[in-house]
Amino acid sequence: MDKRVALVTGGSRGIGRAIAIALGQDGLFVVVNYTSNEGAAAETLAKIKEAGGDGALARFDVADAAAVDAAVKQIGTEHGRLDVLVNNAGIAIDGLLMRTKKEDWQRTLDVNLSGAFHCCKAASRYLLKAKDGRIINISSVVGEQGNAGQVSYAAAKAGLIGITRTLARELASRAVTVNCVAPGFIETDMTAAHVQGDNREALLKQIPLGRIGAAEDVAEAVRFLVSPKASYITGQVVRVNGGLLM
Repeated sequence: MDKRVALVTGGSRGIGRAIAIALGQDGLFVVVNYTSNEGAAAETLAKIKEAGGDGALARFDVADAAAVDAAVKQIGTEHGRLDVLVNNAGIAIDGLLMRTKKEDWQRTLDVNLSGAFHCCKAASRYLLKAKDGRIINISSVVGEQGNAGQVSYAAAKAGLIGITRTLARELASRAVTVNCVAPGFIETDMTAAHVQGDNREALLKQIPLGRIGAAEDVAEAVRFLVSPKASYITGQVVRVNGGLLM
């Protein structure tokens, strides 16, 4: 297969959908991962094709290491390559420390942090063979500055930054770049409860650019990091937050 192949986890909606569409527009074959919402994933794939791209669906839970290994192996078998991995899959189970249940803490880390680890490990055997392998981890502004009520989410997103910098050093000798994109407040289903009413007005006062971000804002940063123009950038955290954190 001549086209570069990208796997975007959590690609059925929100930021993942925008990333998948952008990469499809750039000529990559995009494998859209989802866990349960097949209808939404199919809609993402349809939008990729409407934009002139191509792709496929892959249903698996990134928290399940065996399922990740099997899915990535299938991609490698069917397409003979995997050039780009975007670790976007994530969940948020919010709550103050004293009210956070152990199982909620664990599930958040299993998906947001261990999920990225499983995918990086499984994909690395193919990325190392690519001429311009790319890993993009989607972190968050709260991974750098914290946020009350999101102890597990913040911990997982901070961990992604550590994974990014470590793998950037490990894989650099084979020309694989590893970078992190850290969005601020972006209009998605996940953030809907945080960007409405009075909360929205309070947030806007904190953001120098004066607006909540769009999923496409994040996708454009990923699109650049995946492109040949970013071949000398690795181990970095690209903040897409309107100036919320500088």
